[in-house]
Amino acid sequence: MQVLAFPRPRLPGPGMRAALAALAWLAGVALQLQQPALWPAAEVVGAVLLALALALLCGWSRLAWARFVAALVLAASLGAALTHGRAALRLADALPPALEGQDLVVTGVVADLPQPGLQGTRFVFEVESALHAGQPVRVPQRLALGWYRGAEFDALIAGAPEDLRAGDRWRLTVRLKQPHGTMNPHGFDLELWLFERGIRASGNVRAVPGAVNQRLGVAVGQPVQRLRQALRDAIVREVPDASAAGVLAALVIGDQAAIEREDWDVFRATGVAHLMAISGLHVTMFAWAAAAGVAALWRRSPRAMLAVPLPVAARWGGLLLATAYAVLAGWAVPAQRTVWMLALVALLRTLGLRWPLPAVLLAVGGVVSLFDPWALLQPGFWLSFVAVGLLIASEPQQRATAPQPDPAASPAGWPRLRAALASGLRTQAVATAGLAPLSMLFFQQVSIVGFAANLLAIPLVTLLITPLGLLGVLLPPLWGLAAALVQAMGWVLQALASWPLAVWTAAAAPPWAMAAGLLAGLLAVLPLPWRLRACALPLMLPLLWPAVPRPAEGGFELLAADIGQGTAVLVRTRSHLLLYDTGPAYTAEADAGSRVLLPLLRARGERQVDLLMLSHRDIDHVGGAASVLAGLPVRAISSSLPSGHPLLQGPTPQQRCSAGQGWVWDGVRFEVLHPAPGTDTTAGRANAHSCVLRVQGRHGSALLTGDIEAAQEAALVAAQGAALRSDLLLVPHHGSRTSSTAAWLAAVAPRVAVVQAGYRSRFGHPAPEVQARYLDSGIAFVRTDRCGAYAWWSPGAGEGGASGHAVCTRQARARYWHHPDGRGHLPAPLP
Repeated sequence: MQVLAFPRPRLPGPGMRAALAALAWLAGVALQLQQPALWPAAEVVGAVLLALALALLCGWSRLAWARFVAALVLAASLGAALTHGRAALRLADALPPALEGQDLVVTGVVADLPQPGLQGTRFVFEVESALHAGQPVRVPQRLALGWYRGAEFDALIAGAPEDLRAGDRWRLTVRLKQPHGTMNPHGFDLELWLFERGIRASGNVRAVPGAVNQRLGVAVGQPVQRLRQALRDAIVREVPDASAAGVLAALVIGDQAAIEREDWDVFRATGVAHLMAISGLHVTMFAWAAAAGVAALWRRSPRAMLAVPLPVAARWGGLLLATAYAVLAGWAVPAQRTVWMLALVALLRTLGLRWPLPAVLLAVGGVVSLFDPWALLQPGFWLSFVAVGLLIASEPQQRATAPQPDPAASPAGWPRLRAALASGLRTQAVATAGLAPLSMLFFQQVSIVGFAANLLAIPLVTLLITPLGLLGVLLPPLWGLAAALVQAMGWVLQALASWPLAVWTAAAAPPWAMAAGLLAGLLAVLPLPWRLRACALPLMLPLLWPAVPRPAEGGFELLAADIGQGTAVLVRTRSHLLLYDTGPAYTAEADAGSRVLLPLLRARGERQVDLLMLSHRDIDHVGGAASVLAGLPVRAISSSLPSGHPLLQGPTPQQRCSAGQGWVWDGVRFEVLHPAPGTDTTAGRANAHSCVLRVQGRHGSALLTGDIEAAQEAALVAAQGAALRSDLLLVPHHGSRTSSTAAWLAAVAPRVAVVQAGYRSRFGHPAPEVQARYLDSGIAFVRTDRCGAYAWWSPGAGEGGASGHAVCTRQARARYWHHPDGRGHLPAPLP
């Protein structure tokens, strides 16, 4: 009888084993990053010990696969445990709640380039010591501070001095608060951004009488920051055009904040924003040029060539100089990734190892996550790694790390140039097609003109502008030539960005559509038959044009955006959108419209605003209106603004809001209750003239109140009586003591009350006694500073969400680095 013998499976080679171990490590890191709260330390230690015991037990096995699988489990456990440990240490570096809002005297160093603005200067401050009332206190090591020119009651009149420079020591009087940012669906996570950079408190420099704000001299041990500051100052002096100077500062020293906001808009619209940071492309080109320079010098010394072979010297010399360039540029995550990749490739070649490039890529990802695990949550991490991976996958044959082209065998003249052009076109086509799904996934937009823009910008930036910018460190007049090239490139990019369909935007897609889009990008670039590649288009369509859920007929969705201190509410019916107020203007350069509302509206797939209702003229209600009007079509405006207000000077149709107005959208009734017809809105306080809007669906209702106060509440109760009753109430005047009387609450009788207020509002909103009044009345009280954006679907909204369903964004997106006030804040589900 013959016994069939099956071949024993063979382990992959050393390179692939290292790649799989790195992949297991990354899986452990990714698992830890999804936790709403840190695991108990005992459980983490127990998991690592269990994995270690498994590895030791399998180490005695004769089955190589068992040993390898145990090693993978151990790698995943170590990845999660080390990330947990780093997170615990960072969370421990917290500002005690008792010190929030207190005057503190801190001594330390300006740790990065200060960022001047129209209203003040922002900078990172590394603390050496801190005092409160003359006694030493413990504060986080790194602070994000602002030195602003403000109103007198802010005690911030003076603004930052001109000699605030990176690398200087200062003693400052500051007021601090724990990290806290706005939290909206698909929005930017400021708290993650601060956490990744080790910034555990933010605040303002105080300029009150008796405040200590004194420069103490130059800090020891900050040569890189002082050099970066000196170079930025030199670029600004040499290049009069602020826009070009900002781009050069970003390319030479990594100062991306120096690029003006309007320029960033153009770069994003044309898909070249990745070139304006010190990216992998810049560092790789610098390493190649540095290696060539080291090789040229090394050939001049026979003794040096005998001591260290020329290829080894060029390889490590180029890496060393590229590392120095990345450090000078601020050691940003994209530059770190490239340095680690170059270092690993140099090490493998020096040791004579030949790992496949995918293995190198995964190993570098593991190294990056070891130093910065939170990089896995940043779009740049995935865009850069996926770009390299797609270029590898699209090759007809995979290449190892070791082979080098033979210059003697390379074609010369026109054939060589034609081959280089063809390779450049192919690389750009692969990057454009392959990265489009990721761009839609992360940013809900893709540049239609990006292919053409990058064909111009990549060689111009990498081969001319950046080298000239770096050479300008030695010969400053070269910065003028580089600035001229930046201006010429800007003109072309501006022309491309002005095309009607320069950018395709779409709503945030569901997970299945994201997966289909990623598969489409892979199929588009793989060396497959064209009949298979053609499947990429139908797979991509759900990501490019996703089906957006909308409320059913007679239902509506209400979203109170998290915009800080102010009001901005979206009311969406089946086919119409109303925007009630637009939030505050944060600074002269930024407002809630551009920072929060436009990204939110685009992520929701909103193509226009059917009615923009501006309740009254206070800046925390209309501060973002200009940005909204410029960024999206608005069909009509209703407001209580005086006739000469700047927001009413455009072509958008407008009317004065007044009691008695009403309309029906998709079975939902909208009715204006205040102010009375003929009211002079220029007289008295603007709060008294707020537009009050009631929304009545088939099975649910909401009342939006602006900043009305007790007198207006009483008038409405007298005029409307039981007709005021609503399921949801937008708390008048952000919960101020001037509003929310007992009679008002009894008349409206809401199930849930929503107050839009900033964290640690300087106005004290909501007032504690007002909040207690709501809670004592049995009303669920939702604060956007703790809940984030609050989404509420009226009963019967049906297709747009569960009937009567409500979501706090902070709870839905909770992670351990978020402020603890937002955890578990959502009230009980509405009946």
